[in-house]
Amino acid sequence: MKDLFGNALLDYQNGNYSEDIITSTNISDEDTLPLAYLFRKFKEMPLLEQKALSLCKGTILDVGCGAGSHSLYLQEQGFEVKAIDVSLGAITVVKKRGLNNAAVLSLLHETSTFDTIILLMNGSGIFQELTQLSKYLKHLKGLLKPEGQILMDSSDIKYMYEDDDGGYWMDMNAGYYGELDYFLTYKNEKEAPMKWLYLDFETLKLACETIGLKCHLILEGEHFDYLARITKQ
Repeated sequence: MKDLFGNALLDYQNGNYSEDIITSTNISDEDTLPLAYLFRKFKEMPLLEQKALSLCKGTILDVGCGAGSHSLYLQEQGFEVKAIDVSLGAITVVKKRGLNNAAVLSLLHETSTFDTIILLMNGSGIFQELTQLSKYLKHLKGLLKPEGQILMDSSDIKYMYEDDDGGYWMDMNAGYYGELDYFLTYKNEKEAPMKWLYLDFETLKLACETIGLKCHLILEGEHFDYLARITKQ
């Protein structure tokens, strides 16, 4: 990986902003991801994210922290927060912005336990594929303190397959419809394609119940997105 995402965040943090990130998937055209949006304050966040942050308690792990906006808000509220991301550039930015505890680390290599684990901005994406969902949920379960919680948002992207007649053109012989190939371009450089998973709530709930977790629907957004709270049985 070239860490183009991290490079873009560093450019913005260091005052070298000149253009935004371009993203696309195997089922959608190119879209612009404004770098300023990744540095947003609490009042600029979507309602789902604001709700998730308001539910946080105790010690907190921010998974896939990006530029660290969620972690920094929580630290300002007096919480003990650890932010992790696989992007070195992202973690460098988070530290520059003043977060006390941040590490270049994948979720599966985290070993500490927490009262709250947040996975926001389509947090299910890091699971990559439906076949890996159980592995990730079991690991997350092991990182929870006895009364701990996981707060995660995602989207049911079934609507993206709808045709003009109200039917769906999904290939039923293919994998789960929420498994996408995700492409990122920055300053005319292309990152290696990534697997990215969007999860409908019922699939997430069933996967949680299968391994002894409870999954509650907390809030639904305006565009097929939702916030879920996951706890031990």
